[in-house]
Amino acid sequence: MVDILHKVGIKSPVAAVYSALTTTEGLAGWWTTGTSGKGDDIGGVLEFRFGPGGFDMKVLELEPGEHVRWEVVGGPDEWIGTHVNWRLGQDGDYTSVLFKHEGWREPVEFMHHCSTKWAVYLVSLKQLIETGTGAPDPRDVKIDSWN
Repeated sequence: MVDILHKVGIKSPVAAVYSALTTTEGLAGWWTTGTSGKGDDIGGVLEFRFGPGGFDMKVLELEPGEHVRWEVVGGPDEWIGTHVNWRLGQDGDYTSVLFKHEGWREPVEFMHHCSTKWAVYLVSLKQLIETGTGAPDPRDVKIDSWN
């Protein structure tokens, strides 16, 4: 098993970042405008839709201001059964976000694409929190033919 790992610091209280990870309004502000579902209840399912397809995530863990964990229950075969894990911590004026998309069976080419796109969206999350405007799909940076 292999994982995608990223870290970003966001100049903000941790509560604002947690909200952007657990509300459909927050998620639509940095990841994809095609966001629906329930992200603030364990067992809830979030649906993320993009031009070429989408993902469904089941909420597994919620620790306010500290941790969010999802399981991918719908989407491309490479994603099914993987987990998206967010660890948050306050570091002075910054919230530290440790991101992990864990449990990939192997490092296929699509994983490389997804790693770069996760970085793009983490910068979008930072922009949303710090400036009030993120760059969610379809306004995100396009990196290749998969978008």
